[in-house]
Formats: sequence, structure tokens, C-alpha cells
Amino acid sequence: MVAIESLASDERGARIVLASVTEPDDAFTGRLVARRGAVETLRLLGGDGPIRGADIAEAMLWRERLVPRLDADAISRVLGASERLGLRVLVPGEADWPSALGVLGERAPLALWIKGDPGILRQTRPRDAVTFTGARAATSYGEHVAQSLANDIAGQGGVIVSGGAYGIDGAAHRAALASGGRTVAVLAGGLDRPYPTGHRELLDQVGREGALVSELPPGSTPTRWRFLARNRLLAAVSAATVVVEAGYRSGSLHVAAQAAGLGRPVGAVPGPVTSAASAGCHRLLREGTARVVTDIADLCALTSPSPAAAGVQFSRETPTRARPGRSGLSR
Repeated sequence: MVAIESLASDERGARIVLASVTEPDDAFTGRLVARRGAVETLRLLGGDGPIRGADIAEAMLWRERLVPRLDADAISRVLGASERLGLRVLVPGEADWPSALGVLGERAPLALWIKGDPGILRQTRPRDAVTFTGARAATSYGEHVAQSLANDIAGQGGVIVSGGAYGIDGAAHRAALASGGRTVAVLAGGLDRPYPTGHRELLDQVGREGALVSELPPGSTPTRWRFLARNRLLAAVSAATVVVEAGYRSGSLHVAAQAAGLGRPVGAVPGPVTSAASAGCHRLLREGTARVVTDIADLCALTSPSPAAAGVQFSRETPTRARPGRSGLSR
């Protein structure tokens, strides 16, 4: 068993402990870590005195909520599972940490668990990644557009980021894999519990050929709150977010709102005016949150200040796998 005290002696260990006992996007923990560091935050969590600059009642609730989770056996299980599953744990400041997450400030994840290539989101050019989101109950039109756009981005060396869900997410991941490109799935639970379970084979492939990413340790189950918190990572890690198809109240609109709030450009694919599956996209366009995206040129224009640069935004780095033609796309 690994003692919590031994982990708490350095920032990396303290961040792993805090990430193992807190919920994602915990505002109080995020503020303390940003201002005092993880070692000091963990020390304050285990103490009983007042926390300078913090509301007394809020600090008491924070301790009441988290102290019972400070269990050495549970932390040891997290570390053991991470090693057994071959997961890499990253913390800010390490070489492979996605620098794009810096835009989140105090809301940045405490740590990330990675299965696959840990450097895939280490952006030397932030424009290289695009987040795809959209309806789980996607239509054939939506899946076709997602596949076409993802295939074109992958063909230019870009990274396809999505959430691994049914519908648009799955179509984007599959297109990237089929074209020999790079793709990342950001999950809302531990990487030992790929969700949805019906996408286990797909997510296993993403983990082998791209990367699976989560701010939650092994053993964590997806919950509604964790999905909502995960959306800020989808929005932050890429140069732009594209909503391919979404209902009027789709959860994908939350990803778009997070991206817009971070100053990241948002695109939306228009659909038939009679289609409820495109009502959310039309809402984003009508409200001015998103710009129209119909092809790769529109996508490139989202992240390019110069129209002349459209079409050459993504890295020309050649992936290690050969790319079949577009006819190789699969659902």
C-alpha cells in the first residue's frame, strides 16, 4: 500500500491524490491548487484550521465532502489499476501535457489519465485539433457529413477529438481511423470502463491507434455531472468545435457554449429545415454562436485570420498508418 503522505510530498503525487478524491471541475479545489499548489491544498484538506482567504462555511463543506475519500487503500488501487492497464498519468508542466488546457485557468484538470499516445495532444500548433460533437441519434446525413469532414481533416494531418458516444462522435472517430489519421476520445469515466459499452471495440481501437483521455481515475463511473464537466475539456483542447447535428436542446450545445465561453470558434453544419436533428445547429447559427461549416475550407476558416490560409491549416505530418481513400470509411 502506498501511503498518502509519500504521494503528498510533491506536486505530481498531490495532484494525483486530489484528482482521485475530487469531482472534475471542483471550483474550491481548483482555486486552492491554482493559488497555493497541490501539496499545500492537500495539507489544508487534511487539517482543521481556517483557510486564509476562503469562506469558513465553504471550507468546512469542502472538507466534509472530501476527507472521507482520503483513503490510502483506494489511492493504492487507483495507482495499481493505472499501472496494470498501462495508463500514463500526466500533470500540468510535464512534457506531454496539452498546453491548450491552460485556457481553463483554475478549471483545468488536476491530472489526466491517458491510454495510447500521450503526446498526441501536445500541440506545437494549436490549430491541428478539431472537436466534433453532435447527436447520438444521428441521421445518415449527419453521419455522412461527420465522416466526410473528419476524413478531410485527418488527410491534412489534423487531430479529430470527440467524446466516443454513439452517432456523430462515433462517425468522426471511425473516419479518422479509417483514413489513417489521429483521433482522441475524451471520456467522462475511468479508462477501465469505456462508455458507451456498445463502443468498447471502437474505443479500444482509439486507445491503440490514437488516445483515450480522462481526468477521472480508473474505477470511476460516468455520471451526468461528469459528462457536463468533460465538455469543458472537449471545448478547450481543440482549436475549434464543430456541431454536426444536434436537437434543439442537445447536450452538444453545452460543448458549443463552453467553447464560445473560452473564446474558441464554433462551427455548425446546417441541415434540412424540416429535420429536428438539425434544430440545435440552426439555433447556434441564428443566435450567432456558430458559423456555417459545410466543408474543409469552412473548417479551416474558423481558425484562420486569413482566407488565403484556408486549406493549409493542419500539419502535413504523415501518420504512421497508410490512408485508404474515402471509400474506406465505415460507420
